[in-house]
Amino acid sequence: MFSFFKKKPAVESPAPAPEPAAAPAQAPAAAPKSVFSPSRWFGDKSAPAEPASVPEPAPVAAPEPAPALAPAPVAPVAPVAPVAPVAAVAAPPVSAPVLAPAPAPAPVPTPAPPAPVPPPPVAAPAPERSGWLGKLKSGLRKTGNSITAAFVNAQIDDALYEELEEALLMADTGVKATEHLLEDLRRRVKSQMATDSSQVKLLLADAITDLLRPLEKSLVIGEHTPTVIMVAGVNGAGKTTSIGKLTKHLANEGASVLLAAADTFRAAAREQLLVWADRNTVEIVSQEGGDPAAVSFDAVNAGKARGKDVVLVDTAGRLPTQIHLMDELKKIKRVVNRADPTAPHEVLLVIDGNTGQNALAQVRSFDEALGLTGLVVTKLDGTAKGGVLCAIARERPIPVYFIGVGEKLEDLETFNAREFAQALLG
Repeated sequence: MFSFFKKKPAVESPAPAPEPAAAPAQAPAAAPKSVFSPSRWFGDKSAPAEPASVPEPAPVAAPEPAPALAPAPVAPVAPVAPVAPVAAVAAPPVSAPVLAPAPAPAPVPTPAPPAPVPPPPVAAPAPERSGWLGKLKSGLRKTGNSITAAFVNAQIDDALYEELEEALLMADTGVKATEHLLEDLRRRVKSQMATDSSQVKLLLADAITDLLRPLEKSLVIGEHTPTVIMVAGVNGAGKTTSIGKLTKHLANEGASVLLAAADTFRAAAREQLLVWADRNTVEIVSQEGGDPAAVSFDAVNAGKARGKDVVLVDTAGRLPTQIHLMDELKKIKRVVNRADPTAPHEVLLVIDGNTGQNALAQVRSFDEALGLTGLVVTKLDGTAKGGVLCAIARERPIPVYFIGVGEKLEDLETFNAREFAQALLG
């Protein structure tokens, strides 16, 4: 018995030791701080309390364990209790961050690009041209039908490209322009990985648009006063009618116009221009049986004296094969330049859209003789195929200022590459 009690206090002394150690365990943050500077961190009030508390619990614990309760070691289970709160504390932070990323994926589908979808309505900003586009498509219906037929139930293979080549050549596109378009189309189909014939048709429209884009240019009025515009073309191309329509458009824009009836070769040409002058209430300079160069010279001087914005010179129609008549055109240009050293500011050629590849030959000849600055394509409302503009764009890229699809004033409009490509494909 005596030896048993003697061993007991030896066991008890380490037992109370873990209890005071558990108290500082509740503040784990304080333990590491005391290691760095114990004297300064605790201060004066904590230093005496530490040694007093340690000897007091030691004697009190000796008499209490008199009953031989061997299960006294259960006390070490107490440190397990703090482990439970630690797990409880860890659980909430883990659940909170897990819920936070869950809503994050929800906004990801929201930025899906519905905003870029509105660009299609970009074609609608010009509703006034919708009727014009319908007329243009109607005029080029034959060409559009022949090209569209190649895409009906077609596979993307060599046979499709052969049919497109034939359709483009039949549309007066020309060999060089056709080869360029087909080569460009093959490249687009490969890069876009098109798998349907309808996609190929859209890519062809893009290729034609890019080819015709250099022809899309606006006629500038106002840089010179007056702006002298010389209009030439073959017989029956529609020069005088186009001048009358252009005069009406300029007058509607507030520009003052003076007409020069320099076509003294054709019968009733002067009278026809007089009718257009009366319709548009503009002034005209004419001489019955006079020299075309003299009429042009007088018109430019009159325009300068009267402060006109535009002087339109109507010349006689002639074939480019008639050398003496082409020389007369050169003379008119030289005389106009004497009246105004900067004139003519624009030299326009009016070509008939029904003439096909012959229009390209006219452009070459008149450009070499006069130095063309712009084109007016007329009569696209009949049997015109329209593909000749692709040939012009490829071989002689002279800007196309206006295209006409009828006899009415509103049937003359500015050229737009995208609209023309859409009308050409139907």
